[in-house]
Amino acid sequence: WRPTRAEVDLECIRHNVGLFVELVGATCRVMAVVKADGYGHGAVESARAALQAGASRLGVALVEEGEELRAAGLREPIHLLFEPPPEAAARVVELSLVPTVYTRPYAHALSRAAAAKGAKVDVHIKVDTGMHRVGASPREAAALAGEVASLRGLEVEGIYTHLANASLPGDTFTLRQWETFRQVLQEVEEAGLRIPLRHAAASGAAISVPESRLEMIRLGIAMYGLLPGAGFRGSLDLRPALSLKTEVGHVFRACEAEGVSYGLTYKCERDAWIAVLPIGYADGLSRDLSNRWEVFIAGRRYPQVGTVCMDLCM
Repeated sequence: WRPTRAEVDLECIRHNVGLFVELVGATCRVMAVVKADGYGHGAVESARAALQAGASRLGVALVEEGEELRAAGLREPIHLLFEPPPEAAARVVELSLVPTVYTRPYAHALSRAAAAKGAKVDVHIKVDTGMHRVGASPREAAALAGEVASLRGLEVEGIYTHLANASLPGDTFTLRQWETFRQVLQEVEEAGLRIPLRHAAASGAAISVPESRLEMIRLGIAMYGLLPGAGFRGSLDLRPALSLKTEVGHVFRACEAEGVSYGLTYKCERDAWIAVLPIGYADGLSRDLSNRWEVFIAGRRYPQVGTVCMDLCM
């Protein structure tokens, strides 16, 4: 009975992915990142739309997310972008996921699991060039790649990094990270390792640092129609895929100087009609947005007023 809903337009996702497929060209692959339930848009549906538009691989954060995609019948390569506990290695192999590796214990666990299944597992080495989250240090990356390549059942298919400030076009730290990664790639090559898939660019760098596209980009937020950062405004015809919709549930008259909702954080500047909407923070509409956003009602913008409640806002 409640009219509150989120609507996802898969044609917008196909359009956005198609823009990047055309942008990077035929020699560069597009990984569609569908972690966190496809950024809240529905992982399976978003993945299918992206693949239809020319993406060739999928990216997730959790083994469980890979399980969901496999259960839906998707057979394309699914990249696991972070290491799970070593105990999950057997399941990673069973699901034919493409694991990310940046620690030796996990690499050895994958090797044992691959050997037990008689499988050959393609892995990607993650290098921390300055994001300082996860990844092998640049000093150790070439040695780790060589060790992983020597382990039974494992093959190093890819090597990559993640850029911390790529949401800011022209950022100098991004260029420093890119240069560090290039040095790592050179060291890997000098060590005699040929790694076919090198990638550094997510949505932002794919636009602003073309040389970082290499053999693949990881398309995340822009796939869903949102800009990587304000500095990219006007660079691509991105179309937001998600709309949040509801209906006015109640209307009342408030007088000048009267307050609205918990804490009376909004005071009416004049006599006004207040519309109550059946949506609140239980639906994921953050309380932190109180008095800071707008809605469209019959094509006109109206400010949200007062503290967002659990089930309602004004």
